[in-house]
Amino acid sequence: MEKYLPNIYQKSIYTLDYTKLLSKGIKCILFDLDNTIAPSHINEVTEKTKELIISLKQKGFKVWIFSNSPKKRVENFKNLLGIDGIYFACKPLQKKLKKFVKNSEFQLNEIALVGDQLLTDVAVGNKVGITTVLVNPVSTKDHLVTKFLRFFENQKMKKLEKKKLFNKGEYYD
Repeated sequence: MEKYLPNIYQKSIYTLDYTKLLSKGIKCILFDLDNTIAPSHINEVTEKTKELIISLKQKGFKVWIFSNSPKKRVENFKNLLGIDGIYFACKPLQKKLKKFVKNSEFQLNEIALVGDQLLTDVAVGNKVGITTVLVNPVSTKDHLVTKFLRFFENQKMKKLEKKKLFNKGEYYD
């Protein structure tokens, strides 16, 4: 399988069919933080996000933040949302994700990683063998490194489109 091709592609974390994820055996959801849960320059969460996380926990999901962001930022969101988290995940490197899987109670086919970047979130999830979900970024404002990566991400998307494997804006689950 193409290492940058997400298993699921949705507009946002709010349009993702979590009931379908449950039916596929997903029990644990790892959310990227910056531009997936919240804009990278905002340190607050919306009521809509809080309600989503509460709903996911009520459905039985174990919910984590899995982010390249620093400890202080991830800790803030962990506290605001009442969930666990991993900071400095170093995506797309596999080390921290593999460690998470090894130390968790979940099998690879029970974990989904939801994020806004092909080159980090989707790439690491696919390399490790978990379900990958790509969502659109919640903001166009990115950190400098992410802006740089977006250029290459767009090139990769164009290649996937040429192969008729992926079309930006054509969502699937």
